Amino acid sequence: MATLEQLAKHVGGEISGIGDDPSSLNIDQVATLDDAQEGQIAFLFDRKYRKFLKITRASAVVLREQDREACPVPVIVTNDPYLAYAKIASFLNKPAETSGSVHPSAVIHEDSKVDFTADIAANTVIEKDVVIGANVLIGPGCVIAEGSVIGDYSRLVANVNICHHISIGKRTLIHPGAVIGSDGFGLARDGGNWVKIPQIGSVSIGDDVEIGANTTIDRGAIKDTIIENGVKLDNQVQVAHNVRIGENSALAGCVGIAGSAIIGKRCMLGGGVGIAGHLEIADDVTITGMSMVTKSIKEAGTYSSGWSVREARAWRRTVARVHRLDSIKKAEE
Repeated sequence: MATLEQLAKHVGGEISGIGDDPSSLNIDQVATLDDAQEGQIAFLFDRKYRKFLKITRASAVVLREQDREACPVPVIVTNDPYLAYAKIASFLNKPAETSGSVHPSAVIHEDSKVDFTADIAANTVIEKDVVIGANVLIGPGCVIAEGSVIGDYSRLVANVNICHHISIGKRTLIHPGAVIGSDGFGLARDGGNWVKIPQIGSVSIGDDVEIGANTTIDRGAIKDTIIENGVKLDNQVQVAHNVRIGENSALAGCVGIAGSAIIGKRCMLGGGVGIAGHLEIADDVTITGMSMVTKSIKEAGTYSSGWSVREARAWRRTVARVHRLDSIKKAEE
C-alpha cells in the first residue's frame, strides 16, 4: 500500500483533483479503468479507453494533461502514463523478501557456496562449486549445474535448468522451464553422418535481465554466448551458440536467432522474427513481427519483411501474380 503522494513522487507526476487532500489517498493495487474499485489506481494511456473515465470507480487515475478535466476522481498527471503504470505496478507489487530458508528436499553439494540469505525451494539440485549470491530465490525443481554463479537478488521461478559453468548477473529474473547453457547445434558432416562438435564455451548473462518461460540460450561452441545488461527475452525465444545480444534489447515471443549473430543495443524484435546466423544488427533497430532477416542491418531504423494476413482468395491471387513476375519481365525484354 502507498499514498497517492508517494506514487506521484515515484513517477515524477503531479497530483490534482477533488477532495481536501487527495495526496493522502491510500492505494493498494493497480486496475483497469472499467474494473477498478475503491483503493485502486487506474491508467489512461490509450485514447480508445477514454470513454471509461466518466464511469471509473478507481480512487485515482494516471493520465496526460489533456485528459485531466475529463476525470471525475483525483489524478496523477504525467507525460507517459504507460511508463508510470509500469513503475507504480512494480512499487505496489514488490517481490517477497527472502528469508534464508532451505527446503529439506533440496540437494546442495558441500563444495557449493550458498549465501545465508538465499531461499532454496523443494527438489532443487545445486551441484559442486556453485555460487549463489545474497537474497537469491531458487524456486522448486531447479537444477544449478557445476561451477555456475547466480548473482545477488536474482530469481529462478521454477524448473529452471542452469547448465555447467554459467554466469548469471544480479537482479536477473528467469521464468519456469528456461534452459540456460544447453549445447549449441554444432555438427560437422562426415559423408552421410553427423559428427557432434563439443560445445566448450559458456553463457554469460548480465544484470537486470529477464528470461521468459521455456526460453533456451545455448552455450558457445568456443567463445561464450553473451546476454548483456538489461536485456528482456519473452517466452519461447531461441538463442543459439555464440550469439551476442546488446544491452537493453527486447525480444518478443518465439524469436529465433541462429548461431554467431550479433544483436545491437536497444533493439526491439517482434514476435516470431528469425535472424540468420553470422549477421550483425546495428544498435536501435526495430524489426516487426514475423520478419526474416537474412542480411546484416547496418543502420538504425524499423525493418519489416512479413506480409500481413489477407482473405484467402485475395492472398492466393497475390501469390499467383508474384510468381508470374519473372515471366512478365522476360516477355517485356
